[in-house]
Order: sequence, then C-alpha cells, then structure tokens
Amino acid sequence: MDTPSHDSDQTPAEEPKADPKDSPKVDTANPGKRKRLLLIFAAVLVVIAVLYFIYDSLVLSKRVTTDNAYVAAETAQVMPLVSGQVIAVTVSNTQTVKRGQVLMRLDDADLQIAVAQAEADLAGAERRYGQTAATGDALQAQANARGADIGAARAQLLLAQGNLDRAQIDYQRRQALVAAGAVSGDEVTAATNALRTARANVAIAQAGIAQATATRASALEDRAANTALTRGTTRDNAPEVLAARAKLRQARLDLSRAVVRAPIDGVISQRNVQIGQRLAPGTAAMVIVPVDQLYVDANYKEGQLQHVRVGQHATLISDLHGDDVVYHGRVVGLAGGTGASSALIPAQNATGNWIKVVQRLPVRIALDPKELRDHPLRVGLSMDAEIDISGDR
Repeated sequence: MDTPSHDSDQTPAEEPKADPKDSPKVDTANPGKRKRLLLIFAAVLVVIAVLYFIYDSLVLSKRVTTDNAYVAAETAQVMPLVSGQVIAVTVSNTQTVKRGQVLMRLDDADLQIAVAQAEADLAGAERRYGQTAATGDALQAQANARGADIGAARAQLLLAQGNLDRAQIDYQRRQALVAAGAVSGDEVTAATNALRTARANVAIAQAGIAQATATRASALEDRAANTALTRGTTRDNAPEVLAARAKLRQARLDLSRAVVRAPIDGVISQRNVQIGQRLAPGTAAMVIVPVDQLYVDANYKEGQLQHVRVGQHATLISDLHGDDVVYHGRVVGLAGGTGASSALIPAQNATGNWIKVVQRLPVRIALDPKELRDHPLRVGLSMDAEIDISGDR
C-alpha cells in the first residue's frame, strides 16, 4: 500500500516583518543639541548652588529660627487680703478689665465694727494722755504745797524752841529758890512739867519738819515719774496715741480691702469664686493676664545659641494672625537651664545605651506693646521666632 508522499521542498511559513514605524526613534541626527541641554542644566544647578551659598552666607547664617516658641506672660493672681463672705462678683472669664476696676466685694460688717473699736481706742488713748499731763501739773502743785508745809513746820519748831527756852529759864529760877523755901513744891512741879512739855513740842515740831520734807520728796518723785511719761511728747506723738492710731489705720485698711480691685490691665482668666463663698486671706480667686505685656519663650537648639545675645532684635509670626502680621521683639534673656534640667525628675543619661538628645534652651523675647495692642495675642499661642545675630558675628 502506497503511502502518500510528502513534499520535501515545502518551505516553512514566513514570519511577519516588523513595521519600521514601531521601532523607537534615536536622535542621531543632532547630538550637539543634547549636549548643549545637558550643559545648560548643569549651569543652572551650579547657579542655584552658588545663589544658595550666597543666601546662606549673607542671610541664613545671620539668623536663627525656630517654630518651638510660645506666648507667655507674667500673670497677676487676684486674692483677698482679708477674710469674708463674697457678696458680689462683677467680672467673668475673658472680660477685659482696667487697673483699679472693682472685681468683687466682701461682707464688711465685721470690719466696720473693728474700725469703730479702733476709733474708740484712739479717743481713749488721747484722753489718757491728757489726764497724765494734768496729773503732772497736780503733782507739781502738791510738791509746792509740801514745800509750804515744811515752812510751817519750821515756824512751829521755832515757836516750840522759844517755849522751851522760856520753860527752861522758868524752871531754873524756881529750882534756885527751892533751897531758900521761896517757892512751893507745886510751883517747882509745874515748872518741871512745863519744861517737859516744851521739849516734847520741840520734838514734835522737828518731826513735823521731817514729815513735811519727806512728803515733798515723795510728791517730787511722783511728779518726776509722771513727767517721764510725757517728756518730749505731745498728744499727737505720744507712744500710746501712735499705737492706737496705727490700729485705726490698719482697721480702715482692712475695710478698704473688702473691695477687691484689679492690680493691672488685662483679661480675666481662671475665675473660681462664686457669690456666697467665704474666702480666707490668700485664696486665689482669679487670674489677670496682661495681654499688652506679653513675651515669647522661644526654645532654641543648643547649637543655635552660640551667637545669641541679650538685646538682639527678633521678628515673630503667630499662627493666629498668619504671615501677614509680623511682630518685632528684642531678646531680654536666656534661661538658666534647659527644660529637662528643671524637671521634677531630671533625666539621667549614665547608662550603657545612652543616645545624645539635642537639648533646647528657652530664650525670652519681649514684644512691642503697640503691636500687641493692634494685633492681640493670648498666652500659650504658637509662634515662629527668628533672631538676627548679624551684630555678633
């Protein structure tokens, strides 16, 4: 059986030819143009690098910036200086107040009683001083009277001495006549008794002089003691009067403190007092933030502080007002330590796996009060701070 024969001359199917339009075009016609483009691109990069170097040398290197800055202020704590029950509160949180404006009132009934008592004590002290001065004059009069008593006692002594001399002579005469029997015994006895009486009267007169002298000395001592209480003083500057007057001033001062006033201009914050509440001296009632006396604490990295000095000028931008409002300030001080060093538990890096962490130091920048009035800020807001250090380089 014949098998069909195969044509050995049969050619394989031809592969489809690629379309020349589908192959990528290679610009081999103008290689110089591509070279010029590369040179222009390289020149642009060099110019940009040079411009950045110049900008960094002339501008960036003379300024240090940070966005880790926040608004702060020296707030005023409002607290009563006397105890009492709150009967009125005239302000609320976010309210703007002026210095001297009434913030709250305390019940002053007890304080008014204290003022009345102090006034009575002052009047009593003035009267006691007047009484002491009058007593001194009376004691001087008594001393003068005791001097007159001494004169009277001396006169009595002279009289008694004269009676004694007369009785002595009478007694001697009768005693001389006793031997002759010219006088009776009764006469001698009477003369003897008269002599004794005269002597006793002399002794009494001498004792009267001594008593009058002692009384006058006592009166003079009383006068000296009284004079010591008023010497060099008047009713206006007597110590007791001054003490009573000081107590009266204190009572009046306490009465005035029943009305609590704003110590500074600012905005009320953290008000935590209500009507009817009884406050003790020193109890924090509210806080006043002086919005026109704000400053910024900018936390700069330690590597940025080499040329930062007090007095350098700074510009600041707040997130609140945006880039359209630029604040101007001045560096007034650098903190004495970093925030980590001032923490309750300072960081301890004495470990084997210690990793250095760049520290930040607060730099205080005072703001222009006029700019603050035109564009108010609030404590705690974020700021971008830039300090011009060109003057230190």
